[in-house]
Amino acid sequence: MKWIDEVYEERRFGALGQTVFASESPFQRIEVVETAALGRGLLLDGMWMTAERDEKVYHEMLTHPALTTAAQVRDVLVIGGGDGGTVREVLRHGEVRRCVMVEIDGAVVDACKRHLPTIGTAWDDPRLELHIEDGAAFVAQAGDASFDVILVDGADPVGPAAVLFSAPFFAQCRRVLRPGGVLCAQGGSPTVQAAEHVGAVQALRSHFSQVAPLYAPVGIYPGGAWSFVWAGDGSVDPRRPNAGRVAAVVDTCSWYNDDIHVGSFAVPNSVCVALSASA
Repeated sequence: MKWIDEVYEERRFGALGQTVFASESPFQRIEVVETAALGRGLLLDGMWMTAERDEKVYHEMLTHPALTTAAQVRDVLVIGGGDGGTVREVLRHGEVRRCVMVEIDGAVVDACKRHLPTIGTAWDDPRLELHIEDGAAFVAQAGDASFDVILVDGADPVGPAAVLFSAPFFAQCRRVLRPGGVLCAQGGSPTVQAAEHVGAVQALRSHFSQVAPLYAPVGIYPGGAWSFVWAGDGSVDPRRPNAGRVAAVVDTCSWYNDDIHVGSFAVPNSVCVALSASA
């Protein structure tokens, strides 16, 4: 047994556990651990990505606010998400006919398929297309108006993943979305990553007429409070989910429901002030 400790600036999150799997890919160090508090979890370069007992809040809140509000959800693009949790939630929606997942590191997918099977339960769904390649490059090469929903399930908005929070990347996403389409990206911590979070909202506002951050607690991530950013063309309302789509998935959800959907769009005052100052 060992103490597994992530340090992000002054904030620490740790758990007592042991390593189940560890390897180095060309992109990062991959580790799967077993803990008493969280079950099995995935760390990349020593940072917590997901854990069995904490993952549903994140995956449900990245996925369902977008898929219950987009005009259509036939074709969905997921950037990142190598643990399989986001595509699991996407494929709960019966209207989805194709879910394209683009993950840069195939070694992460292989490790999660083998060691985190309780999270990635939809790998064999025939609607899933898995591409192992760079997500930003994939979007740049995709056809105009080719997806109804884009979900950006990347790492923290710092370092190599920063491109997934940039205005040029969001411009490409806007081009790829169909009318009434929705993008939702994880937006970092509104407390310990406040500048990055506000920057992601601002970058999206450069290319989308309607942008709305939303929030949920994810205990393994820096600060505990986590954010997502919903973006659309103004033709659909982020706060008015399709009742039929909510009803179709809510019984499978641990966190998400109608009330959570609406309440999650309440913006912390510090973020309101920062966004007003930058307007």
